[in-house]
Amino acid sequence: MEFIDLKAQYAALRETINARIQGVLDHGQYILGPEVAELEARLADYTGARHCITVASGTEALLIALMALGIRPGDEVITTPFSFIATAEVIVLLGATPVFVDIDPATCNIAPGLIEERITPRTRAIMPVSLYGQPADMDEINAIATRHGLAVIEDAAQSFGATYRGRQSCNLSTVGCTSFFPSKPLGCYGDGGALFTGDDAIAAAAREIRVHGQSRRYVHTRVGVGGRMDTLQCAIVLAKLDRFDWELAQRQRVADGYEALLSGRVQLVGQARDRSSAHAQYTVVVEERERVQAQLQAAGIPTAVHYPVPMHLQPAYAHLSSADACPVA
Repeated sequence: MEFIDLKAQYAALRETINARIQGVLDHGQYILGPEVAELEARLADYTGARHCITVASGTEALLIALMALGIRPGDEVITTPFSFIATAEVIVLLGATPVFVDIDPATCNIAPGLIEERITPRTRAIMPVSLYGQPADMDEINAIATRHGLAVIEDAAQSFGATYRGRQSCNLSTVGCTSFFPSKPLGCYGDGGALFTGDDAIAAAAREIRVHGQSRRYVHTRVGVGGRMDTLQCAIVLAKLDRFDWELAQRQRVADGYEALLSGRVQLVGQARDRSSAHAQYTVVVEERERVQAQLQAAGIPTAVHYPVPMHLQPAYAHLSSADACPVA
């Protein structure tokens, strides 16, 4: 058994995926080919967002979002310490400071009740993570941001396809960012990502930033990056998108089975009733983690730990806060 069986998924979609790849090979437009615009339109329609901009990875989506918002050295961005390192990494790369706010022990998402006390005159944005596929408490976070004039960037790398109070993840805030890394709920066969926004100015800036800040050929009106998503990867996501809702339903079916079997036996990461999860992972909390992992491995069941070291304790980021600043994380 594999933790994520991409070979089985390919076998089910072989004809469609191969046809999509062959189409790109036939027209030869490997950068910003027609599949890029097609995927952006499909994803915007799926989420209900006004704009979708595909980019080279989920990390690039976060970086480009921050750049489009004008985040610069000296600024602060509030975020969670319990996520993949890219969430904090992109903030630091721009010379800004990630301010870590502890998590809700029930959901492992950022605790909105702790955010306001960490806001300072240098705070420019809040970046919640929709961890394990479940959106954070976005309405509360957006309300805090509105009171203080801040932008909100949803790190939805794990939650594309999830919903929050009837709205799609990636379309819940100023900007939403997702990843198409192969193991994500909707993944390509390499790196890829997308940025979503309802703001025309942010979208225009993001489109320029992903092509080295270029407004027209060889005219660069802002600092940018090489952040385009390859046409081949867009074609692969298009092939997978056709049965994505079915795959989400299968993930939910498996999650329901786990809940029925494990509820009352181990601590489950809580699922709020007003939202759905894309179930990027199904996560439990146990006291004797190594022993449980060993027993599951002996039974042929793969496991993973997300995340063994929270970001505020990582060597590269430990100077940003005290070791006991986020005890739940």
